[in-house]
Amino acid sequence: MISIKTKLIHPDAKLPTRAHTTDAGFDLYCVEAKWDAKYKQHVCNSGIAVEIPEGFVGLLFPRSSIYRTHLHLSNAVGVIDSGYRGEVTARFRVDPNTIGKDGARKPHRLYQRGERFAQLIILPIPAVEFIEVEELNDNTDRGANGYGSSGK
Repeated sequence: MISIKTKLIHPDAKLPTRAHTTDAGFDLYCVEAKWDAKYKQHVCNSGIAVEIPEGFVGLLFPRSSIYRTHLHLSNAVGVIDSGYRGEVTARFRVDPNTIGKDGARKPHRLYQRGERFAQLIILPIPAVEFIEVEELNDNTDRGANGYGSSGK
């Protein structure tokens, strides 16, 4: 087990939790939800900063309950590098069909203070070196076949 040092930087902040010991992701709680009118995004602040050890990365994913909203995590997966010490936040795009032509939000479901809004997964990063070669071994089942190559 690794320990992740976590600083609570907001009075309402909570340590990340998981519902079951077998869950991969740790739920993050929203201490502040705001609307960024410039980018038309819903922003959730966790009120925490983490110290991810060197050799590991934090990946921020939407929770599966996001289906109840009109939201999409704007960068698909957030990457928290081991050197980052700022607040963990998430920005969500709102389905454009729920924003009026004037930029105002139409009624839809957004995350509120106290709600779980994202999940944090900590993974090891292998030591990797890229080397240039003239040929790749293409003796595989897939070869260079790309999108849709497996059928359905």
